[in-house]
Amino acid sequence: MRPPPPPERRLLGGLSPGQFLRRCWQKRPHLVRGALEGFRDPLGPDDLAGLACSPDVESRLVLVRGGSRPFQVVPGPQDPRRLRRLPATRWTLLVQGVDRHVASLARLRERFRFVPDWRIDDVMVSFAPRGGTVGPHVDGYDVFLVQGRGRRRWGLQRRPDPALRRGLDLRVLRRFRADVEWVLEPGDMLYVPPGTAHHGVALEDCLTYSIGFRAPSHREILAGVLSRLLRGLPPDRLYADPDLVPTREPGEITPRALERLHGIVALELGRLGGRDLDRCLGELLTEPRDGDSSPRSRPLTAAVVRRRLASGAALVRAPGSRMAFVRRRPGADLFVDGRLVRLGPRLAFAAPLLTGGTRLGPPDLAPHRRVPGFAALVAELVNTGALALRRR
Repeated sequence: MRPPPPPERRLLGGLSPGQFLRRCWQKRPHLVRGALEGFRDPLGPDDLAGLACSPDVESRLVLVRGGSRPFQVVPGPQDPRRLRRLPATRWTLLVQGVDRHVASLARLRERFRFVPDWRIDDVMVSFAPRGGTVGPHVDGYDVFLVQGRGRRRWGLQRRPDPALRRGLDLRVLRRFRADVEWVLEPGDMLYVPPGTAHHGVALEDCLTYSIGFRAPSHREILAGVLSRLLRGLPPDRLYADPDLVPTREPGEITPRALERLHGIVALELGRLGGRDLDRCLGELLTEPRDGDSSPRSRPLTAAVVRRRLASGAALVRAPGSRMAFVRRRPGADLFVDGRLVRLGPRLAFAAPLLTGGTRLGPPDLAPHRRVPGFAALVAELVNTGALALRRR
């Protein structure tokens, strides 16, 4: 009898992460029965509703019927009185970033770190009674759909007609014909690549956990980079034309003026090459969601951090903090929540160390506690809210 696959392969249906990325990632859907064997919901519908009523949590209520129009979207924070009056069928409550509030969902997200951190967005949780759905739609990003309690029927179409139903709050496809249908039960998981239309309908009260990935558009990347370039330009750097001569046509932009303007654009964009562009991209890709981290009201000093690490404290990353790094010779550029921290040769080890795990215990930290500058670096990240010191 063949032994069961190890947990990391069970998650992907017997595939290694490398095999999954080669065969399925952004290529084809992948269904895994029992991906999370014995999976238990880390929260219930009432817990999810409580989060949806918080002003600090992003949520949406989708009324398939019973609203002022089909698929009406009610943005959060939700009104608890309205939630209590909802009908028994045909609605969905979606809550973003639940992994930042429920530790076990943060651990679920950790299972997908075979994809780089900067590509992982969050864990969205949806609750729907029978008939609840957001309609057939297409996402521009990858998503893993993990089924919790209840059952949900999913239909997928590889090459959908892009036409949308008019007058709706959601981008619901006008025509949808599934190529394949599956009913997901607790612990099952479905990977859906970008561009594949999918339509999920609750067959009974059910919870679904969506591990979504960031896919910034070319427009967002360019806008983010250019906004950072503009912040670095001094306001007194002005257009100048000391060789100006009298014009015969006041309305004309002359070839000489266009040449000078083209030169200004080329000069400033040329400054974005190499390391400067890497910095812009690193800051952009680690920008947190609003309010995901907050600085300490009483900053810690490097000496205090050094004593706490020596006494056995652990380092824990804040749930909403984003970290990434770019290797440099001889150091590294560490990006933390949209900010660059340059690390010299002696501290370059800290980049993969601090981004490698969401919790670093005494054995992980002991070899580095006395490295010059390490305690000061940790203090800086603790004080900005990216890291926290925890007792054993």
